[in-house]
Amino acid sequence: MNFAKLLLALPNRALMTAATDLFCPFFLSQVVFSGQTHRCLSTQTEGEVRIVKILKEKFPLASSLKVVDISGGCGAMYEIHIESSEFKGKRTVQQHQLVNQALKTEIQGMHGLRIFTEVPKN
Repeated sequence: MNFAKLLLALPNRALMTAATDLFCPFFLSQVVFSGQTHRCLSTQTEGEVRIVKILKEKFPLASSLKVVDISGGCGAMYEIHIESSEFKGKRTVQQHQLVNQALKTEIQGMHGLRIFTEVPKN
């Protein structure tokens, strides 16, 4: 275990990424580097899964959708990246309003929400 602690304390970003890939199966869903928690890429929190489901239902034409719990897994703050042709012709504020409306119930239990919307290029 001393090797693991030494490896995780190294500042080199490439080693941190390699360590996350190596140790995630043993630490379930998180690895800690220099006091910061890094989640494994293969896991999703219940909140992320719930929000993805809601957004897929509301925006069935979404070509890209990513939801990340940026509060360390407690569900207090999320970051959403969504690309959909359903946003075409709408200003950014209108796009964000659509996402907010879709998540109206979920937002009540959050401290914050970062929304990034895009219209597909083609």
